[in-house]
Amino acid sequence: MKQNTTNSQSLEKNAKNRSVHQVADAKTALEGEGFLVHRAFPNNSLREFDPFLLLDEMGPMVLSAGQAKGAPDHPHRGFETVTYMIDGVFEHKDSHGHSGKLRPGDVQWMTAGSGVIHSEMPEKEFLDKGGTLHGFQLWVNLPKKDKMAKPHYQDVLANKIPVAQNNDGIKVKVIAGESMGKKSVIDTKTPIMYLHYTIPPGAKTVQTVPQNYNAFAYVVNGEGLFGGEQRPAHKEQIVLFERNGNEITIKAPDDAVTSLDVLLIAGVPLGEPVARYGPFVMNTEGEIRQAILDYNSGKMGKIDF
Repeated sequence: MKQNTTNSQSLEKNAKNRSVHQVADAKTALEGEGFLVHRAFPNNSLREFDPFLLLDEMGPMVLSAGQAKGAPDHPHRGFETVTYMIDGVFEHKDSHGHSGKLRPGDVQWMTAGSGVIHSEMPEKEFLDKGGTLHGFQLWVNLPKKDKMAKPHYQDVLANKIPVAQNNDGIKVKVIAGESMGKKSVIDTKTPIMYLHYTIPPGAKTVQTVPQNYNAFAYVVNGEGLFGGEQRPAHKEQIVLFERNGNEITIKAPDDAVTSLDVLLIAGVPLGEPVARYGPFVMNTEGEIRQAILDYNSGKMGKIDF
């Protein structure tokens, strides 16, 4: 095993490679005003993957002028949304007076906590001119103690996200967690790893993942071989790993015609009851009913700017 294709921590004496539990296709769905997403979960076969509640890939799609759609005013309570833009420009506003733009490579980590009304819409120039839209939204559950916390944002520009590249040409963007000597600038309520790897044909990475983390990979582009058994998976597929080791191996096939583009996401499971209804995720049905009452009565505010 070559040092330059492996994180140094993974050379621990008792390191063990995780195996793959399942490979599944993302399902297509419509969100917001009707934009297409590839939904890795939830679906009929996977409702959630503690502490994760949802992963949507928006696009990639080429949009004509005036064709871009977004997600107008909608509420959230009890979890975090992580929006990662690859292409396109969106702007966001919320009922607490926050606003901003997400450009290619930017990340917004929003802790909805006790409740917020949020709007995510195509930026005017992007809407007028059209272009390629591509991005991801991940929902991360909050523990009971944080579900009613004050809403909080971490808007991180692309040039602030740590990037590492080794001698084999493997590149990783460290959105959360650590990899290849780089550490994320984002603070997370729950210990999370969110890595975007680009792996050239024939190259391999071995990422250290604490054994108590649930972990999955999502193939953004190309094909890959996953786990100790080198299980194949391709674009728009999710790979769920067993929790039977502290390393995850990802390899791009020797005969691949393009680099493997893949997200590796992992986190500590909360092990708490999950009650969910649309944009509300709490621990009990009673808390869900209260969230609906609070939203309907205007306690989550409104976007008025």
